[in-house]
Formats: sequence, structure tokens, C-alpha cells
Amino acid sequence: MFDLRPVGYFIGLLIVTLGATMFFPFLIDIVEGNGHWAAFVQSGIVTMVIGALLALACANGVTNRLSIQQIFLLTTLAWVVLPLFGGLPFMLGATESTFVDAMFEATSGLTTTGATVFSGLDHMPKGILFWRAMLQWFGGIGIIIVAMAFLPELRVGGMQIFRSEGFDTYGKILPRAAEIASQISVAYFGLTVICALVYLALGMSPFDAVSHAMTTLSTGGMANYDASFSTFEPAMEYASSLFMLLAALPFARYVQILAGSARPLLHDSQVRAFLITCAVFVAVIAGWQLAFSPGPAEQSIRQALFNVVSILTGTGYASEDYGSWGAFPVAVFFFMGLIGGCAGSTACSVKVFRYQILAATVRAQIRRIHSPHGMFAVRYDGRRVSQEAVSSVMVFFVLFIMTLGVVAVLLALTGLDFITALSGAATAVANIGPGLGPIIGPAGNFEPLNETAKWILIFAMVVGRLELVTVYVLFTSTFWRG
Repeated sequence: MFDLRPVGYFIGLLIVTLGATMFFPFLIDIVEGNGHWAAFVQSGIVTMVIGALLALACANGVTNRLSIQQIFLLTTLAWVVLPLFGGLPFMLGATESTFVDAMFEATSGLTTTGATVFSGLDHMPKGILFWRAMLQWFGGIGIIIVAMAFLPELRVGGMQIFRSEGFDTYGKILPRAAEIASQISVAYFGLTVICALVYLALGMSPFDAVSHAMTTLSTGGMANYDASFSTFEPAMEYASSLFMLLAALPFARYVQILAGSARPLLHDSQVRAFLITCAVFVAVIAGWQLAFSPGPAEQSIRQALFNVVSILTGTGYASEDYGSWGAFPVAVFFFMGLIGGCAGSTACSVKVFRYQILAATVRAQIRRIHSPHGMFAVRYDGRRVSQEAVSSVMVFFVLFIMTLGVVAVLLALTGLDFITALSGAATAVANIGPGLGPIIGPAGNFEPLNETAKWILIFAMVVGRLELVTVYVLFTSTFWRG
């Protein structure tokens, strides 16, 4: 019989930890003297009590090793259950959100999607704004640990090719996950601090600097203002572009740099492909802007750089309504968001390495057609890729396209127009943030959508963040019999 107690125990600990972190926005509201601190006290107490009771009730079932079924369930439930409690301050606080809106905002934060149902951010209590940033920061480091410690062992979406990429986790998932978490946390926290200091030096207030550093390094993109990054000086856009790029690189490489070796980062084919892809898109959009925009050249290049990096990494900041730039840039932004950053980073979407493996597979197949008796292996970063990994990547692409199509159709059935439904599906499944069109585009938000559409998007955000297979496998009887 399947034992849920180990899963319940670890979920309970995560809930307790989440509740304890509500102390920080509570403290901010106390210092501000705005009277909104009570929402975090109430939410924190409820969250910690329920989490503690769950952990205590399941403590007698804790084992040293989780089964493969338990790991899949734990990974998925963490991103399903935590938003239930993360959304409490939105329901009890100044926003007085409905349950679906609170769930949407918290899920968007923890999946680092960055889509929001809130407007009037400029006048919102700082505690709420900081809590949104914290949720994204937690989600960012959480997905790095999942990507580096669990997904390679679970053979999800081709991630198994990273099993020997800096960490050997075979057979020791939980103990090794703790070690990976501690090493990555140092790099993640360090980059966040550096980013905050840079923002501060460029003129941001201490509160904005810390909040935006968290949403930048998590590639979440929830800003403290309705106008997003257009609120700040142009220099901020250059700084943010740099740190968004750093956040989209494999964090295992930063751990190696801290250990004294920068060579793996410099010779990583995935990193090179990602940076080249980014440079090409920036050049294309900047060229379009220079050709058709009457503004200064520096402004066109800066806006192209910032918004391309933001969408490509899945951060979702905006310094301009790029939906008004014309049909060509809009089409480029749509497809660009379906690429994403590097595996093992906070960036979202398909990830560059999968496109590399797809291209290598196509090349090998073409060569087999040309020379039927030849032996042509699929290679990635100089190493031969197993057929299992190739098949896993192909399955991911099929599931991604199918999920995108199904979610878009379901959204259309709720009454949304074609652009809103398609871009909404893409931004949720790929965890990008803003969609396209006047409703959910960079100048709008998701508040006007009906409740059914929001629930569909909530499901899509979780499925997309957890690499699809991790969630879908839970709905198969074969998996549970294994």
C-alpha cells in the first residue's frame, strides 16, 4: 500500500517554513505603521499550526529513502499546497482577494511566472509587495534544487543528461539534495545581494532594491509598480538585463566557480547557445526599432535589450508596451518566450539544451537517411546522448505543444479572444509573465479574466514549472503500480 506519511511530513515542514517567513513582511508593515501587519500574523499562525500538525501526524512514517512515486508526488504537491497558504495574506490583507485571485497570485509567484491579478501596486502596502517578491524568490531557488537534484534522477524531459554535470545524486536523492541545496543557496543568495547593492547604487530605494533583486534573480518579474521597470532610470534596465542573464545560466556553474573553477561555465555549449540566441534576438528587435522608431538610437537599443532578455529568460518585466511596436516584434516575442534559459537556472520555458538535442537528433537522422549503413550518434556538449535521453526530450516537446494547444482551446471556450487565449496559454505553460493583447499584455494584467480561465492558468503554471511529465505521470495507473 502506498505510504503518504513521508510526503506529508516533508510537505508539513515546508508549510511551517513558509509560515515562519511571513515574519519579514509583518515586520515591514510594523515599521511602516500602516496597520496591515495583522494579516501576516494571522496567516503565519494558521500556516505554521497546520504545517506542524501535518508534520507531527506523519512523523512516524519518515524513512531514509523515498520511493520514486513519493518523490514525484512530493515535488508536485509542494507547488500545489504552498500557494494555498501563500495566498492567505492576499485574502486577509489589504488586497482582500477572492480565493481564486489569491491562489493565482501565489501560484504565479512560486512558479516564478510573474503574471498578476493586482493593479494599484503603487499604493499597495509594502508588506504585500515584499511578500510577492519573497514568494518568487523561494520559487526560484526551489526550482533550481528540483532541477539539479530530482529531475535528473527522475529522468524528466531529458534532464538525466545532467546527472554527472557537477553533482552525482544517484541513489542518494534526499541526502544529496540537502548538499546541493546548501551549495546553490550560497550562490543564489550572493547574486541576490550583489544585485540589490547594484540597484541601490543606481538610485533605487532600499525596499525597491531588495524586492526587485529577489524578483530579478528568480526571473519572476513581479515589480512594485504598475508601470513595471519604466518607473526607474534607464541605467536600471542595463543592470537588470545583466542579472536576468546571470539568473538564466546554470547555477551548478556558479558553485563550480566558488570552488575555484570558471572553466566549465566558459566552455558550456548550452551557455554559449543561450547567449548567442539572446544576442541575435536583441539585434533583430533593436534593428527593427532603429528602422521604424523615431526615438533616439540608445533608447531603441536599451528597450530592445531589456525586453528581449526579460521575455527570453521568462522574467516578465516590461519597460515599454512592446505590443505597440508592430506585428513583427510581437510575433518574435511570442516565439522567443517559448525558448527559455539554461537548465538548472531559474529561467523557464522549454530550455536551450532541449533545442540543442532536437537539432542534433535531426542532423543525425538526416545523415542516416543519406548514409543508411552509417552509425551516427546524437551528441551534446561533446558527449554522446543516450537514446533514453533523446526520447525523453522528444516526449517533452510533444507534451509541451499538446499542453499549449489544449490550454489555449480551454481558455477560448471561456470566452477569451484568440490572442488572449493563445498568449495566455503560452505565458502560463512557459511561465513567462505577461501575454499579448490589450488585456494581459505588458500594459495590462490578468485581473479581468473570469474565474474559470484563472483556474486553467493556475494548473498550466504548475504543470509548466514542473516540466510537464512530473505532474502528468501522477494521473497514470501504470506509474502507481510500478
